[in-house]
Amino acid sequence: MYIISEITDKSIWDEFFNENGSPSFLQSWEWGNFEQKTGYEILRLGFYEDKTLVLIALIIKIKAKRGNFLFVPHGPVFAQKIKNEKIKIKNYIEKLKKYLIDLAKEENYSFIRIAPTLLDTKENLKIFSDLGFNKAPIYMHAERLWVLPLDGTSLQRPLQKHTELMKTDEELLSEMRKTTRYLIRRAERDGVTIEKREDDKVVDDFWKLYEKTAERESFVPFSKKFIKDEYELFKKTGNALFLFGKIPPTKFHPTGRIASALIIFTKSTAFYHQGASIHTKIPVTYLEQWEAIKEAKKRGCKYYNFWGILQPGRTPKNWGGLTLFKQGFGGRQVDYLTTQDYIVSPKYYLTYLFEKFLAWRRGV
Repeated sequence: MYIISEITDKSIWDEFFNENGSPSFLQSWEWGNFEQKTGYEILRLGFYEDKTLVLIALIIKIKAKRGNFLFVPHGPVFAQKIKNEKIKIKNYIEKLKKYLIDLAKEENYSFIRIAPTLLDTKENLKIFSDLGFNKAPIYMHAERLWVLPLDGTSLQRPLQKHTELMKTDEELLSEMRKTTRYLIRRAERDGVTIEKREDDKVVDDFWKLYEKTAERESFVPFSKKFIKDEYELFKKTGNALFLFGKIPPTKFHPTGRIASALIIFTKSTAFYHQGASIHTKIPVTYLEQWEAIKEAKKRGCKYYNFWGILQPGRTPKNWGGLTLFKQGFGGRQVDYLTTQDYIVSPKYYLTYLFEKFLAWRRGV
């Protein structure tokens, strides 16, 4: 016997989320609060089987010009014990789909969109295709990621304390591309320093760099309010930190701030979610990322997630340089199943055509 009910107790949500891998901050309690502050209604669902919580799913009710839909970002989150049981996973997704279909019809949403954190395998794709889902025309959040494992339990060396479960700095450096390792050392020699900040002016300072980055790279930036709300809501729980890479002040850079990154934390992972920089011959961003990786280790994270990398046909073609930068720190590519849509109303096809045009505008 199973029951689907809304979870309103943060402690229940957080406990399940943390005990079952906290795979993406997009299913965290904080992200739900962020979506609410952005103006969307949300729903936090829990699936109980014989009174045991086996799945959680944050649902975002999106009403936009391009169409109305119910969205599950990087979810749902499954209990660890069922992650390899494909029949059970399919069963739970089918139940979630039925629940959301009823909600969509009642509240006039034209489709259901799920961006799962299941790996992109034929077996997992079959789960969704068998249930009537189709590949979404665009990605909503990163589907191909670059992830650096920080946990050293697989290494052949004695382990005694929790801190010794982590790879040493020397081991992480040895796994990096030779050029990346050299540029980190060069930044140190060139006098680069890294600020870790949580003060009230931090978003203003980030924004100055972010605007210049967006102009240089020709992308549409998030709004300043978006960045501020994201940071402040995760900061409340101690799960957000800005890093600034600084060089000695010059006439052209009186503050010395050349680069910045917003890192979001879950129990298992540090996510490099927002970044900005001014082009310079000094490799500031390399040392900045290295300090972020060490901060993740300090907090006990098992992974450092560099977020999205180039995925031909899904992401803009100009992501190549950023991808090479991220890959230089070592790690591995992780491919999530592409975002999946389930059609509830023919209005979906208007959204589909608009999003295909949007993908073209993004340079996909």
